[in-house]
Amino acid sequence: MKIAIFGQAFNSNTEEALIVILHYLNNKKDVSVFLIAEFNEKIQEEKPSEFNFTQIAETLDSTFDLLISIGGDGTILRAITYVHDLDVPVIGVNTGRLGFLATIQNELIIPAMDAIFSKAYKISERHLLTIETQPKVDAFEVYNFALNEIAISRKNTTSMITVETRLNNEYLTSYWSDGLIVSTPTGSTGYSLSCGGPVITPDTNSFVITPIAPHNLSARPLVITDSTTIELKVNGREDNFLVSLDSRITTLSNDTVITIKKAPFTIKMIELLEESFLDTLRKKLLWGEDKRN
Repeated sequence: MKIAIFGQAFNSNTEEALIVILHYLNNKKDVSVFLIAEFNEKIQEEKPSEFNFTQIAETLDSTFDLLISIGGDGTILRAITYVHDLDVPVIGVNTGRLGFLATIQNELIIPAMDAIFSKAYKISERHLLTIETQPKVDAFEVYNFALNEIAISRKNTTSMITVETRLNNEYLTSYWSDGLIVSTPTGSTGYSLSCGGPVITPDTNSFVITPIAPHNLSARPLVITDSTTIELKVNGREDNFLVSLDSRITTLSNDTVITIKKAPFTIKMIELLEESFLDTLRKKLLWGEDKRN
């Protein structure tokens, strides 16, 4: 079994999780453990004398069987840029805060690893968004996909922008707002939720369009089928605006036309058998935390 480990930062919580994982995997036969080079650099900056890894992976390929992400949901969003369309399953150890994607707490690492090696888990396939621009933008040539959302927002101004929106070449509306979020079901519990969007179960074949602070008082989040092609055009007092793909941000000019649609591949998230999305909702959003229950 060939396993890669990734993290965005190295702190006490991350170190604790990494030690437990390495100790567990080193006691397993026929297991090769690789550290993603980006993560190794963070570790060497902090504790070069205590961690000396010989197997470092600059990138992943289809020979890997598993990617372990140590951190929060943001770490998983970064980790999928390594996975791309390789079909390598991902599991997240949560050393961050809320953790809708990274659900394994430090104290549950060993039971989770036992479940993985005994194949007592399920795979949750998560759909992604892709972006194309006209004219083309170099920043999106390699990492032109997002697991949570693609968001349009104003730049260098407190004024609203107008986001002209078309669905399958049919005009929908022009949102007067601070921006617009196009979210996957996975991302529905993130930025979109904070802007009033609905929670959508991960297995739903839908996307959500959520305006950010709209001045159109009748503007509401819109749920659409994930086969829809979305076209966006921005106008505003400034010449540029921001577009973010999960945590990756770039600047585009107002003459750019953005096309968003479903990616041709999915990300495979490992879920333990006793886990469910509804259980996660209750835990993370405190649903049902009522004395009457």
